[in-house]
Amino acid sequence: MSSTDSARSPRQAVPWALVTGGAARLGREVCLAFAEAGWGVVIHYRSSQQAAAALAQELQAKGSPVEQVRADLADPAAVDALLPSLPTAVLAQLQCIVHNASEFVEDDGWTYTADGLQRHLQTNLLAPLRLTQAFAAQARRRAAGAQAPAADIPCVVHILDQKVHNLNPDYFTYTLSKLALERAVGLQAQAYAPWLRVCGVSPGLSYVSGPQTLDNFERARRVNLLRRPLEPADIARTVVHVARTPGINGCVIPVDNGQHRLGLARDVMFALDLGLAP
Repeated sequence: MSSTDSARSPRQAVPWALVTGGAARLGREVCLAFAEAGWGVVIHYRSSQQAAAALAQELQAKGSPVEQVRADLADPAAVDALLPSLPTAVLAQLQCIVHNASEFVEDDGWTYTADGLQRHLQTNLLAPLRLTQAFAAQARRRAAGAQAPAADIPCVVHILDQKVHNLNPDYFTYTLSKLALERAVGLQAQAYAPWLRVCGVSPGLSYVSGPQTLDNFERARRVNLLRRPLEPADIARTVVHVARTPGINGCVIPVDNGQHRLGLARDVMFALDLGLAP
């Protein structure tokens, strides 16, 4: 665990958000959006230490409180140690965990392995479930056993995938793990009420993924109802909106320009090459 000094003390009464996989890609956008909204940000990373340090420096220069924490979410012991490793003052004001870190390896129903399935389930499902359970317990202790005022109810946001609304058999074990996490949204919202809200955001294609070429990406990112690229900042702003809006609970919000309504039989990158995409 390493902390970054900032223009404002972490002990100031600002809400904090922990973003797993927060150093790069969508995680970075989410961290930037929370900082812009006046939150302190805990940047979690596994191997992207330099990217996490650069983002922390960028946020620090803007006056945002920042912490950095390293943990391998594939290690159950590291998952259990993550929240206790945070500074006490930060943990006391932690208002949101965004489960963004994800295992994403190409396979299908014929080629997946037991080890590959376990890796996807541990990082994409079991780690978010365990962290949310610990956060809910912390939120209940914070509320001293009574329902907190609506504005103070903490929130978990699971980052899913538009694939959970639009099934195709590609990325088989990844999809299974995200489907299970999508089902967990409602279950956890019920289980941890009234101390914790649990929601999901399911993004469409917004970054080059897996074996995708840049040319394929530039075409695929327009395969949606709006025929326009999805901006990662739109996804990040939605996450912050969910975290700041007490009335949103137990639901999943697609942010994909309507991609999930196209009903593709294959993942969009493969559908394009096979001539299956509109």
